[in-house]
Amino acid sequence: MRVFNRRREAARASAAAPILVVTGMKREAACVAGDGVVPLCSGANVARLRKALDELGGMEFSAVVSFGLAGGLDYSLRPGDVVIADTVVAGERRHPTHLRLSDVLTEAVVAGGCKPIPGAVVGVDQPAMDTGAKTVLREANRAVAVDMESHVALEFAQARKIPLGVMRAISDPAARALPPLAAKALTPSGDIDNATVARELFRAPGQIGGLILAGLDSRAAFGSLGRCGPLLGPLLRLVLADL
Repeated sequence: MRVFNRRREAARASAAAPILVVTGMKREAACVAGDGVVPLCSGANVARLRKALDELGGMEFSAVVSFGLAGGLDYSLRPGDVVIADTVVAGERRHPTHLRLSDVLTEAVVAGGCKPIPGAVVGVDQPAMDTGAKTVLREANRAVAVDMESHVALEFAQARKIPLGVMRAISDPAARALPPLAAKALTPSGDIDNATVARELFRAPGQIGGLILAGLDSRAAFGSLGRCGPLLGPLLRLVLADL
């Protein structure tokens, strides 16, 4: 009986702990802000994200969710499509996400009026800027999407022995390259660096067409995140004790 009670108390404590949501941009984090959710923004920098996770110290979390935009690798995916990863590819290894947590994320996507798409997501340390890089990633990893946070979120979840889920909306599709300035467009805090964008456009104005297309793609992706993200926290808190 004492063992059963200790397990029940541990489950309650886990359910009471917040959900850590790892993003690359502040705008992504704003889509999931709410009670019981702790967003952590990397500013699209893997080293900075690892440092921020280390600085969380002994803070307890019930689950980790990698959330935000992703680049498309599968040609069938369009801007705004939402991928619920069943696998995270990190280096040469493939790691399954938590099945029940992924089911909850899928429920959030459906409730938000979007179609959930299962598949593998590959995490990278540098952005996949062009179609050639995306082709290599797709063929080498059998993945449908790529981002810069999921593999780091995986490391954290494994170290803490807590569930991992991934919800990513496609921004730039497989057939679309990003303009070079996109690699410099974020501040360390995850905001758009408007001064840098303007400077890079002045230096290379030919990027304006790619920037406009990237903006339209991201608008579709943020539309999906804005519909699904607010549902994530409430749905997860309902089932955390069962994870």
